[in-house]
Amino acid sequence: MDNLDEFTVFAQARQGHMRRLAFLLCGNWDDAQDLAQTALLNLCLHWNRVRRADAVDAYAHKVLVHAYLSDSKKRRRDHVRATDFTLKAERDFSVRPPEQPELRVTLLSALDELAPRGRAVLVLRFWEDLSVEATAAALGCSTGNVKSQSSRALARLREILGDSFTEADDPTPVHPASPAAQNG
Repeated sequence: MDNLDEFTVFAQARQGHMRRLAFLLCGNWDDAQDLAQTALLNLCLHWNRVRRADAVDAYAHKVLVHAYLSDSKKRRRDHVRATDFTLKAERDFSVRPPEQPELRVTLLSALDELAPRGRAVLVLRFWEDLSVEATAAALGCSTGNVKSQSSRALARLREILGDSFTEADDPTPVHPASPAAQNG
């Protein structure tokens, strides 16, 4: 298998995931498609180096986040966020828990108000479930920076969401044998 074939297999397998991650970063499906394509193009151009990386997916995260942060700097002054993203998102069940559309819309709207780097940290840490170290590698910063960005972004989310989102609203089921269920 040559490099182009190898890249094509990777791109076909990861394109959907990269597009969904890009959507979580930027909040707009059209921009997400552009970001995913930009990231895939950059990966393709440097595939010889990428394929030798220990963690190709981590490298892809880094390229995608870098494209998002670069793009958000360019757009910050004059870009007006599209408000129809929820209509398109309804068709993508892999991003949205179907039983909680209101919660999803609320969280996406709140994420949209965060600074790009804070949003990137939260998406990588809590949606992608990356470790602090992996998030730092994807963002090209220190672990301390990830921790402080995460803390500030979470505080800002709490400020934005206010009383509309509390732990009492948490739909996560509690296992009957867990300490929370026994104490409750």
